[in-house]
Amino acid sequence: MKLVQKGMAGTMESSDIMVTVEPKEDGGISLDLTSSVMQQFGRQIEAVIRETLANLGVENAAVTAVDKGALDCTVKARTNCAAYRAAASEDYKWEAK
Repeated sequence: MKLVQKGMAGTMESSDIMVTVEPKEDGGISLDLTSSVMQQFGRQIEAVIRETLANLGVENAAVTAVDKGALDCTVKARTNCAAYRAAASEDYKWEAK
């Protein structure tokens, strides 16, 4: 997936996460994560974001995430949405696992 603009998804409400994805020329995925539950779940949140972007084929991006206690499914949904918005794409790949 080729990113062409800044994409955002989510809110700053409790149990949600605000994810911003921006295109970057090279250097892989840089992730700036702030979370109210960083000590307990920071590594898991980062893993979900990186895995979601990898599944979309995003190789280079600057990601900022502000978490307020979101569940993994919410983190994945917000990351997907922000990436599609950053790619200016509506070619959604829906799946059920």
